[in-house]
Amino acid sequence: MAEYVTGVGAMLGESPVWDTEAGVLWWLDIEGCSIRRYDPAGGAEQSWQMPDKPGSMALCGDGRVLVAVRNGVGWLDPSDGSFTPWLDLEPGQASNRMNDGKCDRVGRFWVGSMDEFATEGVFTGKLHRVDPDGTHTVVRDGVGVCNGLAFSPEGDRMYFADSMRSTVWRYRYDPDTGRATDPEVFSDWTGLPGLPDGAAVDETGCYWSACAFGWSLARLTPHGDIDRVVELPVEIPTMPAFGGADLDTIYVTSIGPGGGFPTEPGQPQAGGVFAVDAGVSGLPEPRFAASG
Repeated sequence: MAEYVTGVGAMLGESPVWDTEAGVLWWLDIEGCSIRRYDPAGGAEQSWQMPDKPGSMALCGDGRVLVAVRNGVGWLDPSDGSFTPWLDLEPGQASNRMNDGKCDRVGRFWVGSMDEFATEGVFTGKLHRVDPDGTHTVVRDGVGVCNGLAFSPEGDRMYFADSMRSTVWRYRYDPDTGRATDPEVFSDWTGLPGLPDGAAVDETGCYWSACAFGWSLARLTPHGDIDRVVELPVEIPTMPAFGGADLDTIYVTSIGPGGGFPTEPGQPQAGGVFAVDAGVSGLPEPRFAASG
């Protein structure tokens, strides 16, 4: 059973990140151009306005938040709400925007882009690796909609999905160098509803994916087999994140009216964040290892 927890007025919820130190959930509204923070203990929520559409983010040890905005990444300082651009990852690519992003186990930020309107048959997206020193590497191009980024508990496997191709790949990953090699199809989505969207990995190595347009959340074993499908009260869930004191609650963001995609009626809480009892714990989300 999924419980609605927060998100009044949100249009395109994405990128939930649990802050284990503060016990709060960070997430964002792409169409609302805002970063949001929710405290489940008291229900309080704060919001910071961004200069353009944010796609994903990572917390940093110094209190800043690394945010992927439009064609690059920059720094949000929650103490005063200021945003400072840092790197332009796709200069001149006006039709693209940053989408899914996540840190590897040692603090590099991986982020992928997509065509602004997810136009069918347009594969202009790229997968980027951003190192703490500001080095930026394009690892994959020709992508429709970058999604599904996640890392195995040991940090030696990386998952990546292209929603437009309904496929999740798994790479061998070297946490010492940040090299992702030998991609193989992890799931071609056969037998699963909707499309693969954002994802998270639990402590057993199972892969949880939001099933966009599928009203559900799916758990796949490390072998790619379907373990279970959890029904949700929203048509377009976008990304799960483990949170709570024991990291055994899954927070799931979603798309609602105004999110840029047609949705079926009868979803008054669509766009908000939902909580699901996972029955298993996740892993603390790594922070971006900012060097300056």
